[in-house]
Amino acid sequence: MFEQTASWQDVDFDNAARDEDKVRRGFWAKLKRVGAGLPFAEDLLSAYYCAFDRDTPLQVKAALIGALAYFVLPFDAIPDVLPVIGFTDDAAVLATAIRLVAGSIKPEHRAAARAALALR
Repeated sequence: MFEQTASWQDVDFDNAARDEDKVRRGFWAKLKRVGAGLPFAEDLLSAYYCAFDRDTPLQVKAALIGALAYFVLPFDAIPDVLPVIGFTDDAAVLATAIRLVAGSIKPEHRAAARAALALR
């Protein structure tokens, strides 16, 4: 009857480490393929730069890596190949993660994201 709420103590850091490896390997390839034209591309890149910043707390990294893994991994609630709506679930997951850790995404992460998008 009582609803259990998740806390940072419940984070599975082993699973987060596996996801981190998948994100590192697949992020840039998927971004090149589909991401630059996405309306949330800057947020996506900002989250990436924050997640891999050495100064980012582990709990924040875990939340962002989970959201980035959802973007990178081929299975998801709404297939990415569907026009227009294919990335709405990815955007929702990313927006939720960013909202949870907004204070950790620094201006440097946003600047790096804008610079990376300008190169494309």
